[in-house]
Amino acid sequence: MSAYLYYPGCSMTSSARAYAESLAAICAPLGLDLEEINDWNCCGATAAHSVHHRASIELAGRNLRLAAETRLPEMVVPCPMCFNRLKAAVRAYEGEGRNRYAVQPGPFIPRISDLANFFAAPEMLERVKGKVIRPLTGLKVVSYYGCMASRPPEVTEARDPENPRSMDAIMEVLGAEVIDWPYKTDCCGASQQLSRPDMMAQLVGKLFDMARKVGAEAVVVSCQMCHANLDMRQERVAAHWGRPLGLPVLYFTEMIGLATGLPGAASWLSRHITDPRPLLSGLGLLDG
Repeated sequence: MSAYLYYPGCSMTSSARAYAESLAAICAPLGLDLEEINDWNCCGATAAHSVHHRASIELAGRNLRLAAETRLPEMVVPCPMCFNRLKAAVRAYEGEGRNRYAVQPGPFIPRISDLANFFAAPEMLERVKGKVIRPLTGLKVVSYYGCMASRPPEVTEARDPENPRSMDAIMEVLGAEVIDWPYKTDCCGASQQLSRPDMMAQLVGKLFDMARKVGAEAVVVSCQMCHANLDMRQERVAAHWGRPLGLPVLYFTEMIGLATGLPGAASWLSRHITDPRPLLSGLGLLDG
């Protein structure tokens, strides 16, 4: 088993349970041991950095200090917003103003890895490929990355922030048909769905409109906020646009579990507001 430090973030125990459960299920077959940071705290996403800069760095800094105590060299983060805030804190602590913060990360800072990029590394793709027993043949998808895992590149260190490929590579290994599209990194509105639901509905509607135009049957994501806006709020978005949407939104970890034949897939998929099971069953990818 390969051991990695794991920072789950807040939503993995609430609105993103399907993400958390599917991730936990696929780790053992792939030889991964994710060791959760003991006593971790909220990273400050989404609002802390716009309200109180010092707090936004120190909230993440405390997690970095706890991570350093484990001495594990790499920490994987499933939430792109958490990943972004942790990377921003690392950049702040490595800058000239490091000593202005009361909370310090310690002498050792592990490598911070976005979960989708972690699974798209060549070694991990080979591990996944070797476990596929039910290829996702016939499933046409677009990968939607959102804003936070790749931008700004000076923080995220993304090689191609406007055209990320991590989930595309994963879905190709799983046997799905990945369709290229121009809205990979367009914003979904994020937490604006609370203060400006009209703005969120307009942005998400554009995403669905383009996904349909290019022939996608489902959208694959790695971000809990993106999933919430695209899946949970489809009814509101459909009302705003005046037409039904009905496009399933799936976590890439669920698709790994499905293609590798894990028995929990139906349970994860049942948690979605827009039910993906009829589509997957119709393609012979899901029993029942």
